[in-house]
Amino acid sequence: MKKIKKSVFVKDIQIGGGAPVSVQSMTNTDTENIAETLNCVNRLHDAGAELVRISVPSVKAAEALKEIIRLSPVPIIADVHFDPKLALLSIDAGVHKLRLNPSNIPKTALKDIARAAKERHIPIRVGVNEGSVKADCTPQKLAELCVDTAKALEDAGTDELVLAVKSSDIKKTVLAYRELDKISDYPLHIGLTEAGTENFGSVKSAIAVGALLVDGIGDTLRISLAGDPVKEVSWGIKILRAAGVRKDYIEVIACPTCARTNIDVHAYAEKVEEMTTKYNKPLKIAVMGCAVNGIGESRGAQIGVCGGKERSLLFKDGKPFKEVDNSDVLAELLRLTEEKLGQ
Repeated sequence: MKKIKKSVFVKDIQIGGGAPVSVQSMTNTDTENIAETLNCVNRLHDAGAELVRISVPSVKAAEALKEIIRLSPVPIIADVHFDPKLALLSIDAGVHKLRLNPSNIPKTALKDIARAAKERHIPIRVGVNEGSVKADCTPQKLAELCVDTAKALEDAGTDELVLAVKSSDIKKTVLAYRELDKISDYPLHIGLTEAGTENFGSVKSAIAVGALLVDGIGDTLRISLAGDPVKEVSWGIKILRAAGVRKDYIEVIACPTCARTNIDVHAYAEKVEEMTTKYNKPLKIAVMGCAVNGIGESRGAQIGVCGGKERSLLFKDGKPFKEVDNSDVLAELLRLTEEKLGQ
């Protein structure tokens, strides 16, 4: 069972407190280039990102934030390292959330940052990455370092916090978050840092983030991949759906093909996915190639097809519905889907 955490609001997006797990990503443009950065923000929003983080490595970048925030369709998070002044400038620019790394922001600077953030109800994410701490840091120590910084921010005057402990190692990341979940009631930002390219980084992220989501851990996430950040959003949504956290889609299950297959399962399943991707309601459709898996699996779905050589058996609500020519299967599945969804 998911542990209900404290909650914060990043503009109008709630993190924690039982709110849905939100998906975020990060721009990969020069923040000083307002037009390019806004274009990236809009692309991420169109892909489904609910929050977007932007690096603030310079004073000019902090100054650019004001216009970016004014025109952005989503809440903006400022990512600040090393220089506390950039955090204060980002707050003045109207940023909706601040990300700080306690390993490179002096604790002596936290008081001014906390005060300024609290006055504007701007949450702060305490983001601890293994790469910026001692090489022998254990998962428990990562979690404790994060909580220690949270306490320092509390002492400085703010408790609108989100915590994160990341590593590029799957096991260490999962163990660190499990420990953090035990010792803190703050909402958690989950993810695997420096995961790699989409080819393998998506798999590593799915294992780490998926394990946490199945444990009921995580209130917002980023899938960190090298390359186009839009892919991060796509993978974040897929992982949430695969873990059963999001149910706002039509799930198409299909059997692995073998010598018994009577229809082109792969082609049928892909076509069904393509036809139904526009719907954001929960429904399960089974595409099965023969009677061995077909009857049982189709009964576990709201709609299903059990393939035959020339005619196939359709299922509805777990029961055989009717036989149709194979040439009519796709049209019938779409009709039944729309009927089920009340379209």
